[in-house]
Amino acid sequence: MKAIWNNQILAESDETVVVEGNHYFPIHSINKEFFAPSETRSICPWKGTASYYDVVAPGGETNRGAAWFYPEPKAAAKEIANHVAFWKGVEVVA
Repeated sequence: MKAIWNNQILAESDETVVVEGNHYFPIHSINKEFFAPSETRSICPWKGTASYYDVVAPGGETNRGAAWFYPEPKAAAKEIANHVAFWKGVEVVA
């Protein structure tokens, strides 16, 4: 699987975990140069508190909060520990 935005490959892995229709990529598979920490947080009752990354393309275009992860997922979601998922126009393709 590949996560692509603004013609850049953000992440690529054959070992994604699918939860609620979203592919979660192992943290080691992301291209860290495109990610900046975000202050955004959200809460899922069964997965826990999500943190977000802004995705920054070469040239400075920013897709705010386009990637999320669970730093300390609840037990029911332990398989997505150390994984990142995408939305907000990021294409996830095989």
